[in-house]
Amino acid sequence: MTLTTILCPLDFSAASAALVAYAAALAVGTGAELRLLYVQEPAVPATAGVEAELSAHRAAAQAAGASRVSTSTLRGEAAPAIVAEARRQHADLIVIGAHGQTGLSRFLMGNTAEVVVRTAPCPTMLVRE
Repeated sequence: MTLTTILCPLDFSAASAALVAYAAALAVGTGAELRLLYVQEPAVPATAGVEAELSAHRAAAQAAGASRVSTSTLRGEAAPAIVAEARRQHADLIVIGAHGQTGLSRFLMGNTAEVVVRTAPCPTMLVRE
């Protein structure tokens, strides 16, 4: 299996740093581009410092040896946005955290990682904290 693009959605939870480290190691080992993604859900108040947070994660991935790292933000429901981005970017693999933020939106919308695994156009790897 050849990987050219790895999509790594982040929710900025405590597990995000470990998730980025894992995805960066895969990118280094395969030579793939690592695309870090943050989805701002409509029901969640806007998070200040999103770009700074993404930049910090990009720097960590580059420090781990990943040479091609990009970041992007989207607005919408997390799972469908992640799946759509995987399609747009022709991702070969999605690396997603098995646990993230909790709360009312997760209760109403279901587990984001579970929906992504079921609907993604490519293999999806769940990473536990």
